Amino acid sequence: MRVAVPIFPGSNCDHDALHACGTVMGWDTLPVWHQETRLPENTELVFVPGGFSYGDYLRCGAIAALAPIMADVKRHADNGGLVLGVCNGFQILCEAQLLPGALLRNESLRFIHADVHLRVERADLPFTRAMRAGEVFRVPIAHAEGNFTLDPADLADLEARGGVAFRYCSAQGEIGETHVPNGAMNGIAGIVNVRGNVLGMMPHPERAVDPKLGPTGGLGVFRSLEAAFAKA
Repeated sequence: MRVAVPIFPGSNCDHDALHACGTVMGWDTLPVWHQETRLPENTELVFVPGGFSYGDYLRCGAIAALAPIMADVKRHADNGGLVLGVCNGFQILCEAQLLPGALLRNESLRFIHADVHLRVERADLPFTRAMRAGEVFRVPIAHAEGNFTLDPADLADLEARGGVAFRYCSAQGEIGETHVPNGAMNGIAGIVNVRGNVLGMMPHPERAVDPKLGPTGGLGVFRSLEAAFAKA
């Protein structure tokens, strides 16, 4: 599988993405500078990494969404190619209108760096097919703007169409405000587009895949992608 990792000024999780996809999973993984206009030939997955692109000026991800490479990321998504955006990558996908909603300041108005539990809401996606609906896994978060927000009508539509991939929960899978670290509406931690080929999530699965570095709760996402491409 060939993976492209766009890199913007201020990206700081690009090496995590390269390590997870390349070193751990053994995929052909290529960094792509933001000023490039084309993804590498035969790219199957675009992994938009976390960090602080352009120093989070204007709004998180707002400037990166206009980078030359993003036009080809949009073309890739429109053609059914897979796109995964994590943390700042999620913010970029929202700003690029590949996903609905916005990521606002955390309810606490503080940067949060902690392990959280997520519940799988859909197990039929390319990003979750090696997991089970209702499964709980632990991954880290590290953000100041992870408060997912959407107007009520669009939020109802998102829920109705099964657009929520992951929710924050307790270790036992319980859903509720006390388990949401950032104030995100409906405890939403990750969403997909209507087609199901674009996923944005605030927690970092790529930081929880290597047993040499710690827990491996994020492996389910990568094993799902591997299964999706094996089937294809």
